Amino acid sequence: MDSRIEPLDMLGLKPGDAKILRNAGARVTDDTLRTLVLAVYLLGVDRVLILPHTKCKMASVENDDVVHDLILNDFGVDTRSLEFKTDNDQLGALQHDLERIRHHPLLPKGLPVAGAIYDVDNGRVTPVDL
Repeated sequence: MDSRIEPLDMLGLKPGDAKILRNAGARVTDDTLRTLVLAVYLLGVDRVLILPHTKCKMASVENDDVVHDLILNDFGVDTRSLEFKTDNDQLGALQHDLERIRHHPLLPKGLPVAGAIYDVDNGRVTPVDL
């Protein structure tokens, strides 16, 4: 979602090399899982990389309440019907999301699933062993 990041360039890929699913915080939501199931079975996706980035706004706050309050106070919009999945423990959130994919009953057993962090300051992608 972050406009500072061009995912294909970051990974040294070109159009057509990868399916890119982007959302706030790089979190694995129910919609991400739905899309991933379609990508695996209908589009031939055979491996998954979850790749959050440093200096992520969604990882800079303790919980959703902070974001809800900010939007309500600054814009007058009550967003409490939404779950933003904010988490200031970025590695913990990444581990949780990796496990969600690894254990999803509709995805193939043994689907390679990896995590990494993209550093927006130096452009490095660092694999994370979780």
